Amino acid sequence: MLRPFFGDAVLDSARLVILKDSQVENPPFYSQLEAMGFDKNLLPDFADMGAVTFVDVIVSNGPISTATLFHELVHVVQYRKLGLSDFAPKYVTGFLRGGSYERIPLEINAYQLDAEYTRNPKGQFAVDERVQAWIDEGKF
Repeated sequence: MLRPFFGDAVLDSARLVILKDSQVENPPFYSQLEAMGFDKNLLPDFADMGAVTFVDVIVSNGPISTATLFHELVHVVQYRKLGLSDFAPKYVTGFLRGGSYERIPLEINAYQLDAEYTRNPKGQFAVDERVQAWIDEGKF
């Protein structure tokens, strides 16, 4: 059902891990950020996230909806286009500049695309092209 939006390379490489008796833990560096003065309430709590993507591995904190899977596959596309060495600093810089998870440009892009999909799941658009447009426009 997601083939009209994602290329075969993305769908064939992505792996989904569904956790049943545990949850993705917050990264160990959170304590360092708090020691530096970051408000821990502004840091995203991984336990509250439906899923998190690490390059091409999507880890879900339980059953995953199609909309959440779509969102996480957008991140797979972003990783493929930017590479880990560019994605990670853009993600962190986006958080630091925006001051919250919701204002990270990589997340804004993924939420906009998954909202468009949710509004019209039978429609078609190439996520790859939409992500590339954001890159070309310098939005990340």
